[in-house]
Amino acid sequence: MRRAIAISTLVLAAISAGAEETVHSALIRDIATVEGVRENPVVGYGLVVGLKGTGDRQQTIFTVQTLANVLQRLGVQIPPATVVVKNIAAVFVTATLPPFATPGTRLDVTVSSAGDARSLEGGMLLLTPLYAADGQVYAAAQGPLVLGGYSAGTGGNSKELNHPTVGRIPGGGLVERDSSVDLEKMNMLTILLSEPNFSTAEQVAGAINQLHNVRATVKDSRRIEVERGPGEHDVPALLAQIENLQVEVRRRAKVVINERTGTIVMGRDVRLGAVSILHGGIAIEVTTKLAVSQPAPLGQGETKVVPETTVNAQEAASRRIELNEGASVDQLVNGLQKIGATSRDVIAILQAIKAAGALDADLEVI
Repeated sequence: MRRAIAISTLVLAAISAGAEETVHSALIRDIATVEGVRENPVVGYGLVVGLKGTGDRQQTIFTVQTLANVLQRLGVQIPPATVVVKNIAAVFVTATLPPFATPGTRLDVTVSSAGDARSLEGGMLLLTPLYAADGQVYAAAQGPLVLGGYSAGTGGNSKELNHPTVGRIPGGGLVERDSSVDLEKMNMLTILLSEPNFSTAEQVAGAINQLHNVRATVKDSRRIEVERGPGEHDVPALLAQIENLQVEVRRRAKVVINERTGTIVMGRDVRLGAVSILHGGIAIEVTTKLAVSQPAPLGQGETKVVPETTVNAQEAASRRIELNEGASVDQLVNGLQKIGATSRDVIAILQAIKAAGALDADLEVI
């Protein structure tokens, strides 16, 4: 391997190597949420019309069936087997209900092709009900699509930019059912941490207990229950005070690996035990050449193609680095770069270090 190979996809979140623990201040609203106050996804199935011959083809049966059902509700009876149209496309419509969504709230919706349409450019979404997980209709969507790409041409002469089969309708959804939470009926408020951590939970509970007429109790590494005192009825004002409280947050040491892209992200809290790394590599190249076997003149043989396979194996000399107890991320990466390790090699080395018990961090593969 050549030393010039750089670990280009290795992203380091190391700011000051040598710090024993990362402690920083954060607002509660940035690290936690209130139980029950959340978004809700909704989904629907509908038709996009007005396409310029780029819609679903005839073999997409459910598109024609949907068109027949729509026309039937409008008083038009057609046999689905005889319908041939290219200006419509079956789509799935998705949106997200924000917290405290009330009837009349506008939503942005995303429209995605469900069939074999080539493009949704210039299309119009027909009125589509949007369902939540409980099977109830909470919103409806309709309107012209906005695409971030296009598709032009047919056959061998065509050009496509981005994804022309996915579009958006800004403000195209309208909430029809109230899904908001009545805060006044919540005698017990629950704060949920985004990252479970007992020390952070204790910090949050301690900060909340400094408020007047409020008592906070840590239930586990993620939940903090807040009990309102007698006469405390203004829940929004209480939550406004809680979410603006500042607490000290201690991050967990973690290494995140994406083996598909060769990306590695390591925090500056990652520490290594005393370890010795011996790294080498072997490359095997298999080459096949096709030779023609020609019989002699007037011979009885046949002309055949004979493959000739050559196998070549090369093994690189092993290189070694040593790390002392408490080594930092910078020391590990500098050592691996010196021995010519690529990002793929680093992933394998980190997994081996974790298996050896010398990596003082959580190793997560995504």
